Amino acid sequence: MMYLGIIILWIILNGRLDGEILIFGILLSVVVSLFAQKVIGYTAEKDERIRKNLGVFLLYIPLLLWEILKASLSVAALSLSKRKPDPVIVEFHSGFESDLENVLLANSITLTPGTITLFQEGDHFVVHCLRKEYGEGLEDSSFVKLIRRMK
Repeated sequence: MMYLGIIILWIILNGRLDGEILIFGILLSVVVSLFAQKVIGYTAEKDERIRKNLGVFLLYIPLLLWEILKASLSVAALSLSKRKPDPVIVEFHSGFESDLENVLLANSITLTPGTITLFQEGDHFVVHCLRKEYGEGLEDSSFVKLIRRMK
């Protein structure tokens, strides 16, 4: 899957398709694939896991953008109001065993305005929130529910 993706990306970035572009793209795809296998540890099993979870990742992007928009409006309203931020530190456990799932959740929290992941080790999270309500339900947020759907 990665090999095919690299070739397609190569053709798209070149903007045209001829024999030279195709041959060079195939060679480049082989080199990049070998590099990914040797240096990064990319395997066919990981490729299969990505393929199985592609639908979840495609749902994740609009969810992340929606949550960023909602949080941005909330933080903007907070900054324009006379209310003062009431920052809190929230600790919780995600219940995820995979580093990928925990890092994805940590980054999702940090990308959402008004919250920042201060510490994440395993499934233990420490999150700073501008207001108490921003931290309520983090352990069962829409991000957690979507990440749980990953196989």
